[in-house]
Amino acid sequence: MSDDWQKTICILCSVNCGVDVKLDGRHITRVRGNRDHVASKGYACEKAQRIDYYQNGRDRLTSPLRRRPDGTFEEIDWDTAIREVAAGFKRVRETYGGASIFYYGGGGQGNHLCGSYGASTRRALGSVFSSNALAQEKTGEFWVDHMLFGTGLSGSYQQAEVAVFVGKNPWQSHGFQRARPILRDIAADPNRSLIVIDPRRTETAEMADYHLRVRPGTDAFCLAAILGVLAQEDLISHDYIRDHTQNSDELFAALNDVPVADYCGRAGITETLVRDVARRIARASSVSVYEDLGIEQSLHSTLNSYLEKLLFAVTGNIGKAGGMNAGTSLTGMFGGALSSQTSPVGGHRIIGGMIPANVIPDEILTDHPKRFRAMLIESENPAHSVADSARMREALRALEFVVVVDVAMTESAREAHYVLPASSQYEKWEATFFGAAVHTETEFANTFTLRAPILDALPGTLPEGEIHRRLVRAIGAMTDEDVAPLHAAAVKGRAAYAMELMRVVSQRPHLAEVMTVLLYETLGPTLGAGNENAASVFGIAQNFARKYPESLRRAGFSGEAVELGNALFNAILSNRSGVIVSVDPYEETWRRIHDRKINLTIPDLMPELKSLRDEHPAHDPKFPFVLSAGQRRSGTANTIIRDPQWRPKDPAGALWMNPADASALGVQNGGRVRITTKRASAESVVEITDTMMPGHVALPNGTGLWYPDREGQEFQHGVAPNELTVTEDRDWFAGTPFHKHVPARIEAVA
Repeated sequence: MSDDWQKTICILCSVNCGVDVKLDGRHITRVRGNRDHVASKGYACEKAQRIDYYQNGRDRLTSPLRRRPDGTFEEIDWDTAIREVAAGFKRVRETYGGASIFYYGGGGQGNHLCGSYGASTRRALGSVFSSNALAQEKTGEFWVDHMLFGTGLSGSYQQAEVAVFVGKNPWQSHGFQRARPILRDIAADPNRSLIVIDPRRTETAEMADYHLRVRPGTDAFCLAAILGVLAQEDLISHDYIRDHTQNSDELFAALNDVPVADYCGRAGITETLVRDVARRIARASSVSVYEDLGIEQSLHSTLNSYLEKLLFAVTGNIGKAGGMNAGTSLTGMFGGALSSQTSPVGGHRIIGGMIPANVIPDEILTDHPKRFRAMLIESENPAHSVADSARMREALRALEFVVVVDVAMTESAREAHYVLPASSQYEKWEATFFGAAVHTETEFANTFTLRAPILDALPGTLPEGEIHRRLVRAIGAMTDEDVAPLHAAAVKGRAAYAMELMRVVSQRPHLAEVMTVLLYETLGPTLGAGNENAASVFGIAQNFARKYPESLRRAGFSGEAVELGNALFNAILSNRSGVIVSVDPYEETWRRIHDRKINLTIPDLMPELKSLRDEHPAHDPKFPFVLSAGQRRSGTANTIIRDPQWRPKDPAGALWMNPADASALGVQNGGRVRITTKRASAESVVEITDTMMPGHVALPNGTGLWYPDREGQEFQHGVAPNELTVTEDRDWFAGTPFHKHVPARIEAVA
């Protein structure tokens, strides 16, 4: 075992904490927080200790695979795989058009560079439509941000006097840097308050000063009631509304009409508590609010996001320390604009460039002439993560051509015609574009970490940059003639290369479509053998420098235009503990908000807000329970860790149930029940816990994966939550699925 600590990143959630690791051969044996990391500063939760389960899974892929006519797979060499995959996609394009090739992917929590390279292959093929896991969660929120502010806002919880978490348990799901120490600090300070809106008594809720324990699915009533109190008790600054907002009249008319007591009753919470919460928010010097899947994958998803953001938008908690602020973005991947296009078959809205994940089977399982005919799936697993997994598998089998690029033999890979093995996230240069914010009393910064490989690539695997470079070449979208002048310029230095790149692309505009693989092939070799996968970050750095030059200068970078981008790229490439890429005073937020005024009324959502008056929580005696499918727990993370042994306390992924419900069913702790929804049924072991409300049950995320035992026999471990969910139960506007509100029946198994 090496005595040297190597710096890398934990990839098990979106926060991507910096960690130091020790290696024993190809195994990661010790993990600790990296104290030098610019954002996490030495913090890492217990999940990081188990990243070796990802790196050394028994279902790692080590050779391209081709499906035989009998459904089994055979290993093939890379040249054959690239040639046949390119030919297959070209055949579909020539027959049905590039728009018939659908892309699902772009990376997971820590591998977004693959998405940058995948974009080149998509454009080379003329692929128009795409989606990924964010379209199951965040598109409604992104659109609301776009409509209200024209940009995304995030909280500064370390400074906030009041922190509000709506459908969010940051103790387990994090969502911002150093979540647990910050939560402890807020809970211990008598001058600060923690507010949680959640049906379950989560770890965060147990620390809270105010826990609004709403009935599942009634968050909109709770949020509307809080806003109603703010309006009706005149707890809002009229000067602020006049100076910093627009289009407020219709909204406040609706809020003044909210029947607060009635809505509290429907949500199952006391009016006194709601009024106390509203008054605490109103008198705070700063408030930061975080919403998450608990309300985004439940009833009134997009409306919930609107009401959640109004909590801080109408109370003046924007553009200040401890409030909500608009940071910089390296890629703009979180845009919420509504496309002028809709999905080709169902006419569904496309937000931030993403088709709702729940409608993908509808766009395939039809005789519509514009249906999708092929899919390229990269570093994601829709056969497991999209609602109604059985129907998603049926859709994949109906396609004429399916290619999966991934590290392991996922449920989606099982349905593919070709499977291309990628190197793991610790065997190549990689990064996340989620970003990590750092706040002080006077300014806020954004950071970015490009992590270097700590292991050689597993033989037979390739980084995605190389896979897509070969595919783009085989498709014919990039030639020797295209790249020759850039190869020559690259050896003269990055400044000369950048100037030549602009000249070449202006003369050959088609190369802009495959820019990332162009960078990989021509700039990549100058970074050193094995470092080529970092090349797309050069283009990202140059674009960032053009968009945020003053923010970069405040972060300590100097130069003009190309020089500024070069300096940023050099810093990113050389610093293993992350780089502060931008620094802004808090008032910069207002310059990033459209018209420097918040657009308070979103016309598309006002009818739904007003119609809450006539809505009463439904009860179906056939399905008396509400199932939350995909709960975050200490022993779960994203499904890149497939080995159930990484969850030593709960390898089966128990169904959590309230003691009263268990007693009524005659179920003991560790007993088994059958869960039935209108789509399917499954058996699960039970864990009895009073953190759940009566009538509310939960299954964890990350279970139900097929994984081989040590003898090579494959088993499905635990319940796959999306075998039980349904595609049609989704938000009317954004299409986000109701994974956290699934009507269910529970029966004891003898």
